[in-house]
Amino acid sequence: MDGNGRWATAHGYSRSAGHEAGLRAARNIVEAAVREGVGTLTLYAFSSDNWKRPGAEVTALMRLFRRALLGEAKRCLDNGVRLTILGRRDRLPSSLRHTVEQVEALTASGANMHLRVAVDYSARDAVLRAASALRGDSVSREAFGELVARVDNDRLPARDVDLVVRTGGEQRLSDFLLWECAYAELKFVSKMWPDFTADDLAEALADFRGRNRRFGLAPEQVAS
Repeated sequence: MDGNGRWATAHGYSRSAGHEAGLRAARNIVEAAVREGVGTLTLYAFSSDNWKRPGAEVTALMRLFRRALLGEAKRCLDNGVRLTILGRRDRLPSSLRHTVEQVEALTASGANMHLRVAVDYSARDAVLRAASALRGDSVSREAFGELVARVDNDRLPARDVDLVVRTGGEQRLSDFLLWECAYAELKFVSKMWPDFTADDLAEALADFRGRNRRFGLAPEQVAS
């Protein structure tokens, strides 16, 4: 969800107003993803590196996260959406941690889509914590993937990412689900996140469906 701050600057708004606009866009995309039949949607809301931002902005974002969780919980419940938070929790404000636990419990039965919001998330840190937990033991890719998911509070079995859509014109992963994105299809969009719409999501999904995904196989093997 990249580009909230730049969107705000371009429109003469405060950065906080940009994050508010980003929240509205997120709400629309979640509802559109349910309609499109998406099984799992992960929104990258706050990376571990974002703690380096000005303190006032970080504090405002933490308040916005908590308000968003409280405001969207019933909407998720009504739409059959299970909401979980990925990433570290020990550095989050205690009130936010408590709200996370409440919302995760409230929406646990959602079966239409799993919405994951990455907060204080770093893929590199997740891999390091998973590797440290092994203490020299050998392990399969599948088992290590489950371990990576577990250290980041993922409550469902690990699965690879199919499609990454990045808004804001940047063309990099920025420490997002690096293990899970080994064979992900990538789509980079010049629009800032607040301008990203349900039609843009539909276009990205249509593009994804037309990709030739081989997973290391030869083209003739895929065709057969």
